[in-house]
This record gives sequence, C-alpha cells and structure tokens, in this order.
Amino acid sequence: MKRPNRGGKSEDTSLVGLVDPRLGDLEDDVASPGQRSLLAIAGSLLVEISPAKLLFAWTVSLLLPAVLLGVAPLALTAWASTVSRQVLVLSELAGAGVLIAMIAIGWLGWRPLLRTAEISFWSLNALTVQPGYAIGREALRHLAEMLNPSTALQRARLRAMTSLAAGIVLFAFTTLLAIAIWPATRWIGGVNDLAAPHHLILPTAANAIVLVSGYLALASLFWALADATMEQPLDLAKFDSSPSGGRSWRIAHLSDLHAVGERYGFRIECGRMGPRGNGLLDRVLARLAEADAVTPIDQILITGDMTDAGSATEWAEFLDALSRFPDLAARTIVLPGNHDLNIVDRSNPARLDLPFSAGKLMRQLRTLSAMAAVQGERVHVVDGVGRITNTLAGSLAPHRERIVTFANAGGLRNAFRLRKLFDDQFPMIVPPQQEDGLGIAILNSNAETHFSFTNALGLISYEQAQRLVAVISRFPTARWIIALHHHLVEYPMPPKSFSERIGTALINGSWFVRKLGQFADRAVIMHGHRHVDWIGACGTLKIISAPSPVMSGVEDTPAHFYIHTLAANPGGRLDLLPPEIVEFAPGAEV
Repeated sequence: MKRPNRGGKSEDTSLVGLVDPRLGDLEDDVASPGQRSLLAIAGSLLVEISPAKLLFAWTVSLLLPAVLLGVAPLALTAWASTVSRQVLVLSELAGAGVLIAMIAIGWLGWRPLLRTAEISFWSLNALTVQPGYAIGREALRHLAEMLNPSTALQRARLRAMTSLAAGIVLFAFTTLLAIAIWPATRWIGGVNDLAAPHHLILPTAANAIVLVSGYLALASLFWALADATMEQPLDLAKFDSSPSGGRSWRIAHLSDLHAVGERYGFRIECGRMGPRGNGLLDRVLARLAEADAVTPIDQILITGDMTDAGSATEWAEFLDALSRFPDLAARTIVLPGNHDLNIVDRSNPARLDLPFSAGKLMRQLRTLSAMAAVQGERVHVVDGVGRITNTLAGSLAPHRERIVTFANAGGLRNAFRLRKLFDDQFPMIVPPQQEDGLGIAILNSNAETHFSFTNALGLISYEQAQRLVAVISRFPTARWIIALHHHLVEYPMPPKSFSERIGTALINGSWFVRKLGQFADRAVIMHGHRHVDWIGACGTLKIISAPSPVMSGVEDTPAHFYIHTLAANPGGRLDLLPPEIVEFAPGAEV
C-alpha cells in the first residue's frame, strides 16, 4: 500500500499502523507560531514553566539590576559624606593626603559599583524599556496600516507619524509614573542606613522606577523622533544598469536553512506545515552547484539560521550537507541567527537558561566552531580600533583546549574564561582584495536572551557598530556587503497578523540605519530572518532580504533563492543589478 506524501512522491505505508510517525503529530507543532496562535503558546508556557527557575531568572536579570540601580545614589552619597567628614577633622596637609588616598581607594573600589550600575541599567533597558517602545510603535503602525493607504509614500508617512505618536504616548505615561512615585524616593544616604537596611527597600525600589521611567520618558521621545525623521523603507525604485567593462561580483544569498537533526524532523516555526528532514537543504545546494556551473559565483552568503535549534546533531547535518559540495563550501560565508543561538529547548518554549548555565555558551561555541570550519582561514576579526587582525581560526586557536574541555565537561571556571569569546569575534571581515574591491562585514545581530519565547530579539551592540565603522573607514574606496541576520526595520509589506512584527526586527534598527548612512553609496545590506524576499532602500542605503528556500518549499509551491550581481561603478558607488532568481520544485522531502 502506497500513498503520496507532502512532496508529491509515494511512500510505503504498510508498517505505519493507525498513525504514520513519519508525518508527525501534535508534539511537532507545540512551539510553532505557524500552527498555533501566540495566545495558545503563551498558555502552554504558563503550564510548563518552572516557577522556581523563572523567579531566579527574573531576580538575576530584572530585580537585581533594579536594586543596584536604585541603591547606587544612596551608596555614592553615603561614601561622599563619609569622605568629607574625615577630611574636616584633620589638618590641611594630613587632610589633603587622606583625601587623595580616599579618592584613590574610591576610584578603585567604586568603579566596579558604577560599572555594575551601568550594566544593570542597560540590562533593564534591553529587557523591558526599549522593547516596550517597539511594541507600542508597532501596535500603532499595525492599526494604522489597516486603513490601507493607497501609495507607498503615504504608507511611509503613516509609519513616521505613528512612530512619533508612540513616543509621545510613552513619554506621557512614564512621566506621570515618575511623578507619582517621586515622593517615595530618597537620593541621599548615610552610614546610619547600614543599621536599618530594611528601611531602604521602598526608596531603593522607588529610585529604580523613577530612573527607568525618566529614562524611558526622554528616550522614547528621542527614539520616536529618530524613527519619524529617518528615511523610511521603500521598495527599490529601480535596479542599476551594468557599467561597461567594470568589475562585478556574483553573490548567492541564502538564509534560514533550518537544518534539523532527524531524518523525519520538522522545523519549530512551521511544524507539520513545513517540510520534513533535510531533503530540501540538499536540493538547494545541488541547485546552487548547477547555477555555479553555468556562471561562476564569487561568494555564497548564508545569513543565519543554518540550524533549527543550534543542537550538535543539527550542526552535524548542516556541515555534512555542505561538505558534499566542497567547491561551494570553499566560497561560503555563514553568520549566526537566532535559531543557532537562542533556542533553549525546541520542544518546550517555557524552558529557561539561567544566566550562568552552560546551554547558551555551548550554543555560541558550536556556532563559532562551525564558522571556523567553514570560513576560519578566510575571515578576520577586528580589534577595538578597527584594525583587521588574526583570522578567525587563529583567534580561536589559543582557546582550543579550553573550548574542548568545556564542550566535554562544562564547568563554571571554563565558562567564566570563555564568556566573552563569542562577542569578541564580531564583526568578522572578508577584506577587499584591492583597495577599491569588495569586502564583506559579518555581524552578530542577536540580542542576549535566555528564554525560547523571546529568541527572535535582535540588537547591534554599540561596541560592534563602532568596530564596523572603524574598519570600513580604513578602506575609503572599497565597496562592502554588510551581512547580518535580522532586518533593520519593519518593511512596507502588510503583515498577516500583529505577531509577525513583534520581536523580530533590530531593537535599535533606526539608530543602526543612521550609523550606516555614511557608507550608503558604497555598501549594501544583506540579511535573512523574515523568510521573505524584499529588495528596497532606506534613502540611498540598499537592503536585501533573503527568502528561506526551505521553510516555504512545500506542496506545489516552488522554492527559490537569489543570486545578486554587484558592480563597481566608476564613480565609486556599489551598484545593484537585477538579480537572478533560482527556482526549483520542492519534490519529496525525505
């Protein structure tokens, strides 16, 4: 007995019983927003989540930073008053000496406290403040776009207006909150407070609320003005024409391949609506090899989510698939996506990684190891002032033994020593071969998260952006591909539901767009994450979103990806020529 599967071919079903296990069941849809609503998934979270683990995670990531932020003014003023009293009881010379000594001690001893308060502030900002603004902004935009403005320019103006409205609403709300809490605050502390620390609980909490609320009130206006006055994203008006006799580069742009670790495994996001196994991944690479045989490809760029959950077996499947095409592998560049780093448990979105647990670091090290295997000798890391230094393989070599030890045995000591290793590798750079050639900058756009339900958050850190600007500035005539996983801003494509626009774009996307504005004429942005193809621009900054040739390639719908041609314009610009679309029928999945 045979019956057709989703790919159209027949498969043997004589030994499957009442339910064919190869077609999956409801457990394959447990975390799929394509199959279940966000409310249904949230309900599952409430049932499955560990209260003790959640309480600890909130204490470390939210409560502790808030306490440190609230107590910092009290501690600083208490220390300052102690210094002043000690100096007053001494002679001028002795007082001056004691003052210098105490300032030195304070500088050494209180700098960690100030740094801790600063880190706590930005932790609260990343977890609650800026996402709150983003949710408010996108909610207003979603409601406004339901009015269906007739032209792209009208939609762009509407997006700008709703950004400003969201900032004003948040400014008003947080200002009123700060005014209401202000009477409970206390900003001056003393040594006597140590005798009754319980009296500091209320003012500490009030201080934290007022500081965060005051910051959000001002920052929301700043963000709103930045979003409202930036160049809004629009569909690309036209492609450039090919300059005669100029240099050009063919770039195959793939993204979101979501390799699974089982022959009949389904992807988290689409569940049983999507393909099984890695048959489509193999077909993508085979089709890419065919296109390369007709017209050679210079670089193959995969902008994240090579795996579905960052597990060891999924990385093994991806690397095995790529190794079957060694000519392609030698020109492939990969970068981390949220599914490679931030999925704590593919079967349970309620699962938490504690901040010091091994899971997050292990996923980072798996990703670095895979990147080193694919491109370790071809990409370079950048130091703090933008100088290109060692290759990725060379940068990781001194840590090899510790990485292997941690992968085999874990351990807090090894984890502590490796905690900054991942972030220190970005941006990675493929340097231009000539001064006016084409370089590739590889970014990590994933925000820190220890919770699968918030895995999609994106953020470009200030340090990474500074390194990127510094290194590009060292090549004033070179052209650049700036590659990351997340889209910079929400694009003028009507979403089917509000859930599609929350928690996906970069939290600080408008800031990053402005940061890249100085290179807009000689750079192009390439990313994935949205699983859809879109080519547009923010002003003169061209942006290319890659579709997922795996997630969409089911039933009779052709899967596809693009090969883009970039050209060196004699005027120093980087031109984007019409792309080549590579389609293929999905066929059998397994």
